[in-house]
Amino acid sequence: MTQPSYDVVLYGATGFTGRQAAWYFAENVDSTKVRWALAGRNLRKLETLKANLGPDFEHVDLLVADSTDLDSVERMVSKTRVLLTTAGPYALYGKPIVAACVKHGVDYVDITGETPFVRDLIDEHHVEAESKGIKIIPFCGFDSVPSDLGALFVVEHMKKVLGQPCKEVKAFFKMKSGLNGGTLASVLNLLDSRQLEQLADPFLLNPSNRQSDEERKRNPDQKHAQFDKDLGRWTAPFLMAPVNTRVVRRSHALFSEYGSSYGNHFSYHESLDIGEKKRFKASMIASGQSLFEGLGKIGGVRSLLRRMGPKPGEGPTEAEMNGGFFRCILIGKTEDGQIVRARMQGAGDPGNRNTVKMLCESALCLALQRDELPGGARRGGILTPATGLGFVLIERLKAAGVSLEIEEG
Repeated sequence: MTQPSYDVVLYGATGFTGRQAAWYFAENVDSTKVRWALAGRNLRKLETLKANLGPDFEHVDLLVADSTDLDSVERMVSKTRVLLTTAGPYALYGKPIVAACVKHGVDYVDITGETPFVRDLIDEHHVEAESKGIKIIPFCGFDSVPSDLGALFVVEHMKKVLGQPCKEVKAFFKMKSGLNGGTLASVLNLLDSRQLEQLADPFLLNPSNRQSDEERKRNPDQKHAQFDKDLGRWTAPFLMAPVNTRVVRRSHALFSEYGSSYGNHFSYHESLDIGEKKRFKASMIASGQSLFEGLGKIGGVRSLLRRMGPKPGEGPTEAEMNGGFFRCILIGKTEDGQIVRARMQGAGDPGNRNTVKMLCESALCLALQRDELPGGARRGGILTPATGLGFVLIERLKAAGVSLEIEEG
């Protein structure tokens, strides 16, 4: 069998997030240990990107591939061990890439937040990828690494330090972030595709739909402003919660299949942390999100957002991305009522700076530490960051400046 030419191929490299991923590799990856290449649809744009990286990267190869040209996709995928893609919306451009990865035995990471797209991947490819030991890992950006790894971190602390299973984890986010055109395009495509009924299913990504009424009752989406007694602050619905909560629940379900359940009565929720005396602000944010969701169903409003918002390839300025941040407080309860608090945080825009860091380090986990990942080299399927990358990714992110620790006292 011919050895792949590359350890990682970055597909979608000339888009807004893809360019940042290329710079991350250029600045942080030892090219003597990781062979990487840039890929996309337009050779001229790839050449410009490579030139901008500087003369130290003349050795980086360029691959031309288009998701509508299956032969070009298969040629690209067959040359690498890991395929990293930032080319969204993934429902439009991602399926041929994943199919080629499963066919050729190539591991895969992306930054999608499109849960119906991943539901399709589960239905079409999970069994084959699992049997072949191929790791297909979506959600490797800010959607949904902090949620998924944060929950795993809390649960494992309960098991190893307290000797107790987990009953509940709640995550509370605070952040300053900008919007790029690719993210907006993905959101609008979800609304265009009329998949809102799927999006509303709290167990959309679980291996089966055999949840009890009691389990569904324990895992509702937050719709209104609420005061959380454990946090001691007002909260509002979090726009990404309908993605992140589904990912964490899939992790719990898969770990249960692997014989390592989070807990028999586990539930997961997340929301925005608004403040101690911020009831009015929390209510306004909740009302604003409801209004946006309602207006987003109207075709004319989506057309206006396309005209007025950032286009694919566009995004925040360097200063805006550098000035962003995220913080996530996680509060977990054991079955016997003990409470564990953890904090995860990172400097830089979560939707861009941190997303790129999380995505690239996820690919490097697969390229450099595959045997150390959860379940070892043989674990495969449509996985999550927790079930596919776990504490290996946590340690890599810590080394890259993202903190995650138990809060004492």
